[in-house]
Amino acid sequence: MTQRARTEVEEPGPGDGSGPGGTGHQTGDGAPDQRRHGGLSAAEVAERVGRGEVNDIPVRSSRSTADIVRSNVFTRFNAIIGVLFAIILIVGPIQDGLFGFVIVANTGIGIIQELRAKKTLDSLAVIGEAKPTVRRDGQAVQVSTSEVVLGDVLELGPGDKIIVDGEVLEADGLEIDESLLTGEADPVVKKPGDKLMSGSFVVAGGGAFTATKVGREAYAAQLAEEASRFTLVHSELRTGISRILKYVTWMMVPTAIGLILSHLFTLNMAGDEAVRRMVGGIVPMIPEGLVLLTSVAFAIGVIRLGRKQCLVQELPAIEGLARVDVVCLDKTGTLTEGGMDVSELRMLGSPGGRSGEERSEGDGSPGDGSEGGHSPGDGSGEGGSGQDGSREGCSREAYVRQVLGALGQADPRPNASLQAIIDAYPDAGPLRATGTLPFSSARKYSGASLENGDGARAIWLLGAPDVLLPSGDEALSAVDDLNAQGMRVLLLARSGRELDDPEAHRDVQPVALVVLEQRLRPDARDTLRYFEEQDVQAKVISGDNAVSVGAVAGKLGLPGADAPVDARKLPDDADAMARRLEEGAVFGRVTPQQKQRMVGALQSRRHIVAMTGDGVNDVLALKDADIGVSMGAGSEATKAVAQIVLLNNSFATLPSVVAEGRRVIGNITRVATLFLTKTVYSVLLAILVACWQIPYPYLPRHLTLLSTLTIGVPAFFLALAPNKERAKPEFVKRVMRYSVPSGLITGVAAFLTYMAARSHYTGPDALSAETSAATLTLFLTAMWVLVIIARPYTWWRVGLVLAMALGFLVVLVVPWLQKFFDLRLVGTTMPWVAVGVAVVAAVLLEVVWRVVRGRFEEEG
Repeated sequence: MTQRARTEVEEPGPGDGSGPGGTGHQTGDGAPDQRRHGGLSAAEVAERVGRGEVNDIPVRSSRSTADIVRSNVFTRFNAIIGVLFAIILIVGPIQDGLFGFVIVANTGIGIIQELRAKKTLDSLAVIGEAKPTVRRDGQAVQVSTSEVVLGDVLELGPGDKIIVDGEVLEADGLEIDESLLTGEADPVVKKPGDKLMSGSFVVAGGGAFTATKVGREAYAAQLAEEASRFTLVHSELRTGISRILKYVTWMMVPTAIGLILSHLFTLNMAGDEAVRRMVGGIVPMIPEGLVLLTSVAFAIGVIRLGRKQCLVQELPAIEGLARVDVVCLDKTGTLTEGGMDVSELRMLGSPGGRSGEERSEGDGSPGDGSEGGHSPGDGSGEGGSGQDGSREGCSREAYVRQVLGALGQADPRPNASLQAIIDAYPDAGPLRATGTLPFSSARKYSGASLENGDGARAIWLLGAPDVLLPSGDEALSAVDDLNAQGMRVLLLARSGRELDDPEAHRDVQPVALVVLEQRLRPDARDTLRYFEEQDVQAKVISGDNAVSVGAVAGKLGLPGADAPVDARKLPDDADAMARRLEEGAVFGRVTPQQKQRMVGALQSRRHIVAMTGDGVNDVLALKDADIGVSMGAGSEATKAVAQIVLLNNSFATLPSVVAEGRRVIGNITRVATLFLTKTVYSVLLAILVACWQIPYPYLPRHLTLLSTLTIGVPAFFLALAPNKERAKPEFVKRVMRYSVPSGLITGVAAFLTYMAARSHYTGPDALSAETSAATLTLFLTAMWVLVIIARPYTWWRVGLVLAMALGFLVVLVVPWLQKFFDLRLVGTTMPWVAVGVAVVAAVLLEVVWRVVRGRFEEEG
C-alpha cells in the first residue's frame, strides 16, 4: 500500500500500484481492489459492542482490586492469627489481643500500597498501550486494543503485533513471525485469504486483515490468559520466602501442640490463663509481616519507577534486573537515539572508477539512456536523449536523489534509516513504485520497482553494502572507512532480477552510498560506566556493520569496543559461541535468530541475562532473556514480550531499575533476618518450657510490644530504605545463616533470665515479676540484633534504634502503661541480672555474626 492508503481508504487510482501495470507488492499475489475494504460502519460497531463481540482481554500489568484484597486478607497465617485473636476476644483481656489489631493495620497498609501501585501501573499501561489502526466508515483511525470488535479491518505494518485472530485481506510483502506461538523461527509470507493468529507479529511488509476471533476466543488469549497477567510469583525472593514459611509451618505445628498439651494437662493452669500463655507462645512464631513487607517493597518500587516513566509489567523484573551480570544492548534506540541524519550522498561509478567504466558502455545504469534503465537527465528509457557531458555528474546525482525519494514514498512505515532519507530527499520526481520489497532484518535490504513517466522500469535495492556487494569489491573499502567513524552506510544499487527473486541481491550494480550520522544518547556513556562499575558486562548486539557498531561503542567508552566481531563468523555450536561472547563486547551483523541463540548461549554459562531493544528484530531475544527491556517508542511486539518498558525511551533509567531491585533484595534480606530471628527464639522458648514443664513466660501483649519495637516498626523503615548492596544469590541460605544463631542466642538468653527469676521470686505475683525480667532480657537482646542489622549507620537509622529503645523505656516508667502491658520490674537484683545476661548475649551475637560473615560472605 502507498502512504496515502495508510491514512485514507479509497478506490484505487493511478499510481497506487494496484491498477494495471502495478504489482501492488513484490510477491505479485495481485489481490484485486485491495483498498476497497473500508471497514465497519459506526452502526455495525455499536451492534457488535451490544452483542459483547469486543476484545475484552485482561490487562497484563495489573491485578483487579478484588485480587489485591483477596491476596492480602486471605492468607494462611492471617487465618491462624484470626482464630487466635477470636480466642483472646473470648477469654480476654483485650490487651492480649493487640496482635490482631496490628495484623489488621498491616493488611490495610499492604492493600493501600498495592492499590497505589495498581493505579501507577494502569496509568502507565495506558500511555504505553499499543493502539491498533482500524478502518471504520472508510477512515483509518487508532483505537485502544479493548475497542476492537469482531469484523474490524485492522491495518498492519512492521513491528505490529497481531492482537486478534483474523484473515488477511491485503498483503504488501507481508511476513509474519509466529515463533512465539509455534516455535518456527522462519517468517511466514502471508497472502489474502491466509489465517493470522494473535500473538504473532509483523517482521516485514504491510497489509490489512479482518478480525475473526476477539477477546478470550483468540488463539493467544486461550493459550496464555493467566500467564500474561500481573504476577508476584517466579522470583527468587518470593520463592525463598515461600520456602521459609513452609519451614516455619513445620516447626510451628508440633511446637504449638506441645505447648497446648503442657499448659492444659501438665501444669493444670486455670483455663483462661493457660489459653493466654499458649497464644503468647504461638503468635510470635508466625512471621506475619514478612510477606506483607515484601509486597509493599515491590509496590513502592513500582510507584518510584513509575515516576520515572518506567512501566514494570512483571514485578519480579525489578528484582531480576538487580541480579543480572550481562546486559545485551541493541545499538539503535539504546546507545543511539532513534533518529538519524543523512550526512553525505557519495556517488559510485564516477569517471575513472571501476563501476563507472563498466557502466558507461550502455548497461542500463543511470546516465547511459539504454533500454530498461533510467536516464538521470531526462528519465527516458530506450531512445532517451541523454545529457550534456558537463552536466552529467550533477544530473546523475539529482536523479539518484529522486530514486531515494521514491523508495521513501513507497514504504508506508519507514524505519529510522529510511525516515532520514525521506527527510533529506522528499522529491520523487516522475518516479513511482509499482512493486516493493519491505526491509527485513534477516535479509538486511529493501527494494522497489520504480517506473518513470514513459514506462521505463528498474529494480532498485537499498541496504547493507557488505550484503549486497561481493567480498573484495572496491566500494567496500570506502564503506569500511565510514564505518570506522561510526557512520551507518547504506548502498543504493540496481538489480537485474525481479524483487521476488531470492537472489535479487546478487550481481547488483552499485550506484551510491548513503551515509547516515547516528545521534548518540547523551546519557549512554554514564549508563555504560555504571554497569562497568557494578561488574555487569555490557554486550552490544546489533544488526548493523560490526565496525560501525564498534566505533559507536568506542565513542561511549565501552571496554572491548576496539575488537568488534562479525556475527556471521560466529560458530553455530552453543558452547563455542558462549566462549566467543564472553570474550567479546561488540557484535555486528547479528540476525534476529542469532540474537536469540546468543542469549541462550550466555544463559548456558549460568549468566543472568538482560536484553534491551526496540525493534521487531529484538523480539525473540527479549522473550528468551531473563529480563526483557523495551523502549516505549519500540514496536508493539517488543513491548508485548518485555517485562520492563522505558516509556521515556531513556536508557539511563536502567540504573534506577537496578537500584530499586537492589533495594528490595537487600532490604528484604535484612527484614527476613529480623522476622526469622523472632520465629527461632519463639520456637526454642516453647520447646524449653514444654521440656521443663513450666509456664510460658510471656503473654501475647508482651510479645506484641516487643515485636512492634524490635521488628514491626523498624522493619517497615528498613524495607523501604535506600540500599546499594549488590544482589547476592541463595536468599534462603543467607537469611538462615544469620537468623538461626541469632534466634538461638536470644532464646537461650531470655530462658536463662526466666529460670533465674523463677528461683529468685516467690509468692502469688512471682510469675508477673518473672515475666517482666525475662521480657527485659528478650527486648535488649532482640534490640541488639536490630542494631547489627541496621548497619551501616546513618542518622535516621541511629534515630530509629534510639526511638524504639525510648518507647520501651516509656512503657517501663509510665504507671498506666505498666499496668496495661503487665510489666513491672521488681527489686534491683533481677533487673540487673537481666541486663547482664543481655550484654553477654550481645557479645555472642557480635562474635557469631562476624564468624558467619567471614566464613560465608565470599560464597555469596
